[in-house]
Amino acid sequence: MNDSPVPRLDFLHFLTRVQEQDLDRTRRWIAAEEERQQEKERGRQARPPAPEWLLERGLDGHTPPVYVHVGDCHMAGKRSRGITQEQARQALGDQVPACTHCRPDTELGIIDG
Repeated sequence: MNDSPVPRLDFLHFLTRVQEQDLDRTRRWIAAEEERQQEKERGRQARPPAPEWLLERGLDGHTPPVYVHVGDCHMAGKRSRGITQEQARQALGDQVPACTHCRPDTELGIIDG
């Protein structure tokens, strides 16, 4: 029976291979994370700018719009869509209510707040 331990040098070479494999795996993780971050940034850069004005529609396509909002209004509902400044003015002129939180009528200079 051979009870001689693995020679120390062989063990150290084995340990080096294991550590190199671990380092390679870590480098792959880093590369994958960098790629995810780059893809996220490309998506952020490709995103169209947020609209300056929003028109919040009613519950279905047959009801009139509910509110006009400034583009970044926290009260704008999910049924809001971006509109131009001229469309916002037109909607307010057509008696679509202005949001009482963001006051697009004041922003557009239609009334004083």
